Amino acid sequence: DVMMPNMDGFTLAEEIRNVDPDIPLFFLSAKSMKEDILNGYKLGADDYITKPFDSEVLLHKIKAILKRNQELQEKQHSQVEFTVGRYHFNSKLRTLQFDGGEPQTLSPKENELLLMLCEYKNDLLPRDAALKRIWGSDTYFNGRSMDVYIAKLRKYLKEDSTVEIVN
Repeated sequence: DVMMPNMDGFTLAEEIRNVDPDIPLFFLSAKSMKEDILNGYKLGADDYITKPFDSEVLLHKIKAILKRNQELQEKQHSQVEFTVGRYHFNSKLRTLQFDGGEPQTLSPKENELLLMLCEYKNDLLPRDAALKRIWGSDTYFNGRSMDVYIAKLRKYLKEDSTVEIVN
């Protein structure tokens, strides 16, 4: 809602977008001026619905947006198995296996980070993108946490000298 008691909806929308730019965002408001509606869309709203509204129509709009977002996420993660040097990485099973040896089970964050690194293989992975997707925000403390996970992944991948994570 645009008119909330402690913080207006536009400010909240900006904060949400800073944390997760892909989260579905709807404005439900009595403010129906063109400037307000345009402001909502400029902040990345999926829809701006003015009051009074039909709850059945709102429900169908929300379902359509959520379905579209789910399909996009499924497409992003369509590849689940990767070859990294002499390693086999299965992101669905969260396993990393060297030359057919015993598979190493990765933690959820290790898995997600290695998956992102595989998706960005031979390219730059923006630090803030990884922090926002895996940790939810790019704060200093989350950044330090990610550095620890990068160090862990480097240890897991040390058997193959052709594989490196460079920053």
